[in-house]
Amino acid sequence: MKCLSFLSAAVATVSLAAPTLAQESTRTVIHAGQLMAEPGKAVRGASTIIVENGRIVAVVDGFQPAAPGATLIDLKDKYVLPGLIDSHVHLTSDAGGIAGQLERVTLSPAAQALNAQANGMKTLRAGFTTVRNLGDGDGATLALRDAVAAGKVLGPRIVDAGVSISGTSGHMDGALGFRDELRPYFEGAANTCNGAEECRRVVRQQIGRGADVIKFASTGGVNSRIGAGLGKQMFDDEARAIVDTAHMFGKKVAVHAHGADGIRLALAAGADSIEHGTILDPETIDQWAKSKTYYVATLSTVNGYKERLAANPDSYEPDVLAKIKWRISITGKSLETLVPRGVRVAFGTDAGVSKHGRNADEFELMVQHGMTPVEALKAATVNAADLLGLANEIGTIAPGKSADIIAVAGDPLADVRVLKNVDFVMARGKVVD
Repeated sequence: MKCLSFLSAAVATVSLAAPTLAQESTRTVIHAGQLMAEPGKAVRGASTIIVENGRIVAVVDGFQPAAPGATLIDLKDKYVLPGLIDSHVHLTSDAGGIAGQLERVTLSPAAQALNAQANGMKTLRAGFTTVRNLGDGDGATLALRDAVAAGKVLGPRIVDAGVSISGTSGHMDGALGFRDELRPYFEGAANTCNGAEECRRVVRQQIGRGADVIKFASTGGVNSRIGAGLGKQMFDDEARAIVDTAHMFGKKVAVHAHGADGIRLALAAGADSIEHGTILDPETIDQWAKSKTYYVATLSTVNGYKERLAANPDSYEPDVLAKIKWRISITGKSLETLVPRGVRVAFGTDAGVSKHGRNADEFELMVQHGMTPVEALKAATVNAADLLGLANEIGTIAPGKSADIIAVAGDPLADVRVLKNVDFVMARGKVVD
């Protein structure tokens, strides 16, 4: 990250030129060499972005002068684009395997909150100004979300799911992998349900805690300690009860699903997004192509797996390791299949399984598996903003939007890898060191 050295040269007081664009000292003027104001549309050349009180108030052609007292940010040699959005993160940790399991019973909620803040800053400095956090155990990220929104701490804008939901012994059952006598510690948690009525209850509990979005698991998971495979692990009436209750409260629903039967279950229930979506068959592909459900591929998980195994071959239990090896072998195949069928894609990494701050690695994998650079960028801006219900706030650089703006040294349409080195980040009008 080159932000510190870059900003000292980029930020300066404007000259005493004609005050045609800014009169108040609260305004910031950004000169952009190349401007991708809306990924998927034509890139603009030399442009000026005017920011005031955290919002974009104007975008004009050319390097327009600014009034005395305004702040000028010189990005004339940079490629400027909207702040990026990661639709699938877990901010409280990036430990995996046995180490991650131990953290869940050794770290206090306070320690998890500090982890979340540190990981949030890694993510923000990497250019991701908004994230959707899809589950933690103790409300640490809910607290961080509120602290960021109130301006008490710096971090990405957070859309939070509270605790992810599953049936008992499903992927999100916190008791999996622990000794029998420890089960009472986990039983009765507000995230496991059996039967439609219980599933309605746990959704209401998460909404009562302040969850912005509901996440549940319709199938088994790669990292969960259960040998029941990756197929469907929830009944139709349970899944529908979760989705219908969330939608009744105006909340969107993200579904963890690997197996084709669990994907079809989520699609039939009306899920807003499906995370992972690893196993497909013709029936599932056709059903998905007819829906408006987003696909969040989370390809970056394989990077986390490979790095942990390289450092310690025993970092995962044997039953989990077998699933990881399978996941590595099949990663990207679903994306290659679904994109040509017109399924909408939103960017998401599952950071926490992969390393926080390395979110942009996902772009390279998306392009390797069939997406064009502009499609990948649209997934991380316009599409993700739509999925999160924030299209009026983020995703493009336009008057009235939040001033979430980043800059890189090269052209991401020519090489998406330039997004791994972000030179400038502005979040809600504030420059991030």
